[in-house]
Amino acid sequence: MTTAEAMICCHDINAALEFYVDRLGFRVDSIFPADSPSVAVLRGYGMRLRLDPAAPDSPASLRITSTDLDSVGGPARLVAPDGTTVDVVDGDPPLVMPPLHQSFVLERASDDARWTVGRAGMRYRDLIPDRQGGRFIASHIQIPTAGPVSDYVHFHKIRFQMIYCYRGWVRLVYEDQGEPFIMNAGDCVLQPPRIRHRVLESSAGLEVVEIGCPALHETFADPETLLPTGVVLPERDFGGQRYAFHRADGASWTDPIDGSDGFERRQFGFAEATAGLGEASVSRVRQSTNQGPSAVVSDLRSHNGEFLFNFVLDGSVTLGRPGFDDEVLAPGDSFVMPADQEFELRNRSVDLELLEVALPAPTI
Repeated sequence: MTTAEAMICCHDINAALEFYVDRLGFRVDSIFPADSPSVAVLRGYGMRLRLDPAAPDSPASLRITSTDLDSVGGPARLVAPDGTTVDVVDGDPPLVMPPLHQSFVLERASDDARWTVGRAGMRYRDLIPDRQGGRFIASHIQIPTAGPVSDYVHFHKIRFQMIYCYRGWVRLVYEDQGEPFIMNAGDCVLQPPRIRHRVLESSAGLEVVEIGCPALHETFADPETLLPTGVVLPERDFGGQRYAFHRADGASWTDPIDGSDGFERRQFGFAEATAGLGEASVSRVRQSTNQGPSAVVSDLRSHNGEFLFNFVLDGSVTLGRPGFDDEVLAPGDSFVMPADQEFELRNRSVDLELLEVALPAPTI
């Protein structure tokens, strides 16, 4: 058997045992020598401590997390007789939303893109570098080579998260949602808080767009959960949300109620699954306005929500904002529009398609 221990310098074994065992609840694995103990190995909270006068003589720092703080006398910062600092903290604190600082953000795929290597070897391009004050993150993610993905069962502590398959395909599996399945280009999945999932394999050149809130959120590995679970619970509640999968093949396209903006959309159904927290859709030039090389319909509009994100999937369009220079957008370009700022989408190519994500979900 192979084990690991954290070494803590200790010159008063009796005082240390009173603190670690009687106060914090560790138990003694071994202690020696019997006639005059000076070294003890303790176990607790998933770790081993070696109290030893031969350890480096500098104060250590421990962090104990617990979902039952009363059982360990927390929350608290404690100091052991040997000088070790012990922080007892909530093991599952509430999700705190950073203050929202809205701004206009434009990211171009044609720029010298800043790709980084993230979890499981995936390549990431940051689409919202300022994070809107830490509230939102949007990532363009690539897996260049085909085959199995070195992922593991995990979950995210988040408020909102979705993944849109832009190019290629990926095979996934989700907790209590049946067998592994293929997500193809145009499909989108809503990942409710804490749902266990795993990426299994992908095509070469897979590209997805992932939106998350808050921007900095924890990812937890869960090696104890085996997927698939063998059951299908489509109505299961995960933190007030339901899992939802939008399949592009066969999806219906609808006009806005007033039919004025020249687009038709396929809504993903996330508004219902999130109780109105957010929605996503793909917009394309409405077929009745598709006359000639470019649709000239424009719609000067604004929004009053906390987040509006657009990603150009195909075609081209001119983004206009009163008082600012026009921006011609191409596939892979994206923008975030702050609330109450008017904008319009002009010179739409006939093949234009836009991914739009809004929080809260639009009312129409």
